[in-house]
Amino acid sequence: MATATKWVLDPMHSEVQFKVKHLVISTVTGAFKTFEGELTTESDDFEGADVSFSLDVNSIDTNQEARDGHLKSGEFFDAETYPKISFKSTSFTKDGDEYKLTGDLTIKDVTKPVTLDVEYGGVAGDFYGNTKAGFEVTGKINRKDFGLVWDGVTEAGSVVLGSDIKLIINVQFTKQA
Repeated sequence: MATATKWVLDPMHSEVQFKVKHLVISTVTGAFKTFEGELTTESDDFEGADVSFSLDVNSIDTNQEARDGHLKSGEFFDAETYPKISFKSTSFTKDGDEYKLTGDLTIKDVTKPVTLDVEYGGVAGDFYGNTKAGFEVTGKINRKDFGLVWDGVTEAGSVVLGSDIKLIINVQFTKQA
């Protein structure tokens, strides 16, 4: 009988970024600075792992304070009412050298299934004798599916903000004893 191994996200060696089109012509990159997650697996290759993740909406950083304030406001994430964005996996399946991670993403009070691509970076030991596993998670969601429906239109009729949000999440997990 295989024993489940728990791995905890190492925030010092992880990053959560997103990209969204601005005025359709350029891309704005942002990040969430505070997040946590863990995975539990019974296999050495992580197939079938159980993954959970949450991030702190108030830690959003797009390198522009006024914009961050707007994103935290009721027009977008409403951080006061919904301080966390969370993800809980329903499947983690191997697909050649890569994985598909499917689960329920909750933003505000909307929960929807999403599927993300995962590239497994491998396992390595660090200077302190810890075993680490690295993954790059990428995908795309439509913000409007999650109630992030604010739209601005310029005088010329250009849409200010794209609907598709690209996710780029690099995570390192530490194996728990």
